[in-house]
Amino acid sequence: MTKKEKIELVHGSGNVFRDFGDPNADIEQLKAILAAKIIGILDDRKLSTRKAEKETGVPHADFVRIRKPELKRFTVDRLIGILNKLDRQVDVKVKVRRRIHKKASGEATVNA
Repeated sequence: MTKKEKIELVHGSGNVFRDFGDPNADIEQLKAILAAKIIGILDDRKLSTRKAEKETGVPHADFVRIRKPELKRFTVDRLIGILNKLDRQVDVKVKVRRRIHKKASGEATVNA
């Protein structure tokens, strides 16, 4: 790369799943956030997946999947339930807005 080449900077939406066109982007983002919280708690408490199973009753395999992360098998309510079993309360704030669709030309349109 030479000094004269310009780099295009593209700002993400804040949801990587949306940026890559996932049709369930909002759900996948929420599941990823919840899984990250679970992983953080396990790390903070220095819990192996086996110890976490003994403490919560959640199968060891579920914690392994969350750590990988392989979240396709999990629903949002299941992840919240796991956080509850780890002695955490989950507060959810919901904001619903019109979806903005980008055209191929880069212009944005709002669906009513």
